[in-house]
Amino acid sequence: MDLDIGEGALASHETSDSRQFSRRSLLLGGAAVGLASATLPLAGALASDGARRPAPDWIRPFQVNIPEAALVDLRLRLAATRWPDGETVTNRSQGIQPDKLKPLVDYWQSAYDWRQAEAKLNALPQFVTNIDGVDIHFIHVRSPHDNALPLIMTHGWPGSVFELLNLIGPLTEPTAHGGKAEDAFHLVLPTIPGFGFSQKPSASGWNPQRIAAAWDVLMKRLGYPRYVSQGGDWGAIISDALGRQAPNGLLAIHVNRVERATTFPPDAAQALRSGGPGPDNLSAEEKVIFEEARDFLNNGFGYAAIMGTRPETIGYGLADSPVGLAAWLYDKIADWVYTRGDPEAALSKDAILDNITLYWLTNTGPSSGRIYWENAAPGAKLTPVKVPVAVTVFPGEVYKPPKHWLSRAYPNLIYYNRVEKGGHFAAWEEPKLFSEELRAAFKTVR
Repeated sequence: MDLDIGEGALASHETSDSRQFSRRSLLLGGAAVGLASATLPLAGALASDGARRPAPDWIRPFQVNIPEAALVDLRLRLAATRWPDGETVTNRSQGIQPDKLKPLVDYWQSAYDWRQAEAKLNALPQFVTNIDGVDIHFIHVRSPHDNALPLIMTHGWPGSVFELLNLIGPLTEPTAHGGKAEDAFHLVLPTIPGFGFSQKPSASGWNPQRIAAAWDVLMKRLGYPRYVSQGGDWGAIISDALGRQAPNGLLAIHVNRVERATTFPPDAAQALRSGGPGPDNLSAEEKVIFEEARDFLNNGFGYAAIMGTRPETIGYGLADSPVGLAAWLYDKIADWVYTRGDPEAALSKDAILDNITLYWLTNTGPSSGRIYWENAAPGAKLTPVKVPVAVTVFPGEVYKPPKHWLSRAYPNLIYYNRVEKGGHFAAWEEPKLFSEELRAAFKTVR
């Protein structure tokens, strides 16, 4: 199906027998209320009984419409929070301190306005399409420039499409943001299954390899036979998987988070697993990277171990308590922004709460964690990526490999750059710099 869908132009694809349907529901006080709605054009061939059957691959426009009752319920839960005792140390070694989280929660309850976040999403062309039995939510913005390069960008955890919204203007209309027309991209921003407004899979198996394959279906369903892929965090893992699959038409990938498992020197990886000292052949820079990896595994990896083994157990608290959810997400945001331990120095309170509130309202705290469990299960062998690869290393990233370490996983490394600012959430923290990196990274594959 070759659909030219973008910039909100859908009139040519809508039919007179469109209908409204409930996107998802949530129970409040025993009553089901619609969480979001969209118009579903009934497409496809007529069945033998004369009824029109929706085509399973039909692309449906989507609008967010959170019921006010859900927002009232959120504020009531915030007001009824039972707070834990304060930490017994003077640093963040036991996790997010109440004195740090309480001001954010107070703002969430008294001043934060979800409707502004909702309006930001609804100002963009949003869609849902069913791939492999799961509804995938995505934003699709076409550039006005001729020969724009199609680009699919994937968010991570504990993030969402909100991480990427400030990239839309610079990437699709570069001439208005310091770039040139030949730098333009058609932009597709999908939501990972189990996150945000994408459907929660009802069965296991949605690992990064399967998601990557779904993204190729999505791009070709949108009429893009040639495209590039980008991601950070889980988006990088999914882009890596797509690069290993190397479907026809995938020109290259860009990642701003690199997999340690495929790029760490084998002897250093063995030393890391055994708890022994780093190999003697490491340079001074490499020894720093080795010790940072050890510190992360020893002191910063607990969240992933829990979600990789018991996502359902932690999910009860994430589903029932908005402050519990906020602490779980905010802790990692604080750990990984460039301004370590001080997220509000890198992101506004509203930006942080847009993301946390999306998780709360869609009840995807539990389901988003399952991707860690899925990835821990036996899966595809981590063979080298077969397509050209571009890498940007941001100074606040958890793992910052040197260029020569990447050759194992990326034999066709076409771009490598180390920049001076930005953390793990680089697209969110530094959208201007990030946009410039993508223009440079993909220049040779256009």
